[in-house]
Amino acid sequence: MFDSSPLHSERPPAAAAWRDLLPLSHRETIKEVLLPLPWLVGSLAFAGLGLYFLALALSFLFFLTGLRVNHGGCHYSVGLSRRHTDILLLWLSVLMLGSMHAVQWNHLRHHRYCLADDDIEAMGARHSAMGAILLGPWFPLRLHIAALRGANRAGQWWITAELMANLFWLPLVIGPFATSIPRYHVLTMLAGQSLTAFFAVWTVHHGCKPGVIARTIRSRLRSAITFDMFYHLEHHRYPMVPTAHLHLLAARIDAAEPGMRRLLVW
Repeated sequence: MFDSSPLHSERPPAAAAWRDLLPLSHRETIKEVLLPLPWLVGSLAFAGLGLYFLALALSFLFFLTGLRVNHGGCHYSVGLSRRHTDILLLWLSVLMLGSMHAVQWNHLRHHRYCLADDDIEAMGARHSAMGAILLGPWFPLRLHIAALRGANRAGQWWITAELMANLFWLPLVIGPFATSIPRYHVLTMLAGQSLTAFFAVWTVHHGCKPGVIARTIRSRLRSAITFDMFYHLEHHRYPMVPTAHLHLLAARIDAAEPGMRRLLVW
C-alpha cells in the first residue's frame, strides 16, 4: 500500500536486482542527452514571437528536463564517458546558468550525508513549502560557495570554468548587443534557479528524516508528465541507475517489498 503517511517500519529494505538496469542503449543515451533541446528551441521561438505565456511554459519544461539530465550527469549515468559527461555539464551550466559541477559536488555529498544537519542541498527540505520558495537565489548561491570551498582542485577548475562561461550571456543581455530573446532566457533561468530549493529538494524530501530519507511516486501518468523525476527513494537506494530506468527499478522494489508503505511526492 502506498500513501503519504509516515512510515512505521524501520526494517532494512530488501535487496532488488538493479545492475542490469545500469547500461543505456545508444538510442536511450541520445534521447536522454537531447531531451531538453526541443523545449529550449520552442521557448526561444515563442519568446521571439512575443508569445511569452507559451514561452514560459516551455522554459519551465526545459528547466525541468535540464535538471533531469544534470542529475544523471552528476552520477555519470547518462550513457556518456566521464569526460563527455563533464562537457555536457559545462553546456548545461551555460544554458541553465551557474555551475553544474558545483551542483554535482553538493549532490554527491547529499547522498553521503542525506538530511544531516550539514547536508547543504537538503536545506530546502527543512522548511515549509513557502519557506523553500522564499530561499530564492540564496539556495544556489549557498551551493556554489560550499562547492568552491570544498571541491578538490579538478572540481574547482570545472566550477570556475563554468562560472566564467556564464559571461557569454553578458553582451547579449546588457549593452549595445543586447536582444530580447537571450534577455528573456536569462531571466527565466534565474527564476528557475531561485526555485530549485522547492522543486528539486522540498518536493522529494519534505517530512523525511534519516531512515526515511526520500519520497517517491507510483502513478505512471504523473511520472510521465514529470519526466520520471520523482522516483527519488529508488534513486537514493541505487543512485547509479539511470533516470530512464527508475520506473523499472521501482517495480522490482515493490516486488521485493510487498506491502511496504512509502512516502509519496503527490
